[in-house]
Amino acid sequence: MRVKICGITNIIDANIAVNSGADALGFIFYKNSKRYISPADVKNITGELPPFVETVGVFVDTPVDEINEIIHFCNLTTIQLHGNYNQKDIASVNAKVVFAIRVKDIDSLSVINSFDNVTYLLDAFHDTEMGGTGLTFDWNIIPKDKFGKIILAGGVSSNNIEEIFLKYKPVAVDLSSSVEISPGVKDHQKMKTFFEKLNKLRYKLC
Repeated sequence: MRVKICGITNIIDANIAVNSGADALGFIFYKNSKRYISPADVKNITGELPPFVETVGVFVDTPVDEINEIIHFCNLTTIQLHGNYNQKDIASVNAKVVFAIRVKDIDSLSVINSFDNVTYLLDAFHDTEMGGTGLTFDWNIIPKDKFGKIILAGGVSSNNIEEIFLKYKPVAVDLSSSVEISPGVKDHQKMKTFFEKLNKLRYKLC
């Protein structure tokens, strides 16, 4: 199970996340987000990262041409899309694509399988926020045959990672607010505590 730390806004937090065990870092290009970061600042961070770290750009209803420009400028490896996109849009993105679904109830999951060549990220629905709320949804409504293929977000923390790891087994988890001091400022100890607990679970499984 891989781990993405989202809402990175500075190189110190980025390095601590990677050194603690993060496989991917998320950068939010949605200007209405409290965790927004400019392409220029992301480029400075990605240029300092070690090899093999996934760099994920998070976009909300951004035109694909603009997304591709930012992919090239910031050296991003993956794109996370929120909002209204179609298969043509997804096929035109010059990177791997994660498509986010804000889950309100079981009907929200009808979107799964709508697109080819994407990985689905499931997060809790919120009336005004697109993500990073710390809210969870009922994970038991996720079809069992999808667990090993989805990224689980929404309230993931050191408090529930054991249940997630042993019961649900998603391909990856996405953390943001649970490892923060404030929006966009990471709590280094919380990140370290999370990875210490996850690594103990991995060791037991082996």
